[in-house]
Amino acid sequence: MKTTLVLLTLNEIDALNKQFLKIPIKAADEVIAVDGGSTDGTIEFFKKNGVTTIVQKERGRGRAFIYGMDNAKGDYILYFSPDGNENPADIPRLIEEAKKGHDIITASRFMARGKSDDSDDPMLVRNMGNRFFTALINLFYRSKYTDAINGFRIVKKSALKNLNLDATEHEIEFQMSIRAAKKKLTVAEIPTIEMERIGGARKANTWRMGWRFSVFFLRELFKKS
Repeated sequence: MKTTLVLLTLNEIDALNKQFLKIPIKAADEVIAVDGGSTDGTIEFFKKNGVTTIVQKERGRGRAFIYGMDNAKGDYILYFSPDGNENPADIPRLIEEAKKGHDIITASRFMARGKSDDSDDPMLVRNMGNRFFTALINLFYRSKYTDAINGFRIVKKSALKNLNLDATEHEIEFQMSIRAAKKKLTVAEIPTIEMERIGGARKANTWRMGWRFSVFFLRELFKKS
């Protein structure tokens, strides 16, 4: 089993300067960066550190996932955003879990021993939204996710290709979880403790994403398999 670690970035130079050396690069067989067109030195940072970098022709988190899939050589693809939220120490744990043969393994913030970062969400709107949309998938597709939204995950490349993902923005993880449940893929989770983001506010607006997720779920619900 060979693993490709895909680093997803858009103007993350502050976080990279602080935590790049903490990322266990050697745990993966291949490392590539997919960048949304950074202007803060992120791309130059990767080049300096010998990381193959693919600059997206079109922005969007969903497109970044697909670029990663199309360019990864490994049997499994591990998506990691080095913005401070995701704990790099969980990368080897995800890889070890993948060796059991699961199609998708997600780092869950909401299972036992997991924790989400709510430092910029005092009303817990994002937290409750994540739990709500996860519960929706479980209700309609009889799945057992505790965190269907987190993008910190490792996925079998062959299974990922069969999902025919087409989400272009932050709905990509949601779509992946829905379609995996539809196709009865084998899914596992490990607990993760989400840390505080480095280098500015989150790029996704919580209320806007809640509306988009609602519309997106209805689209997926009535979409023919």
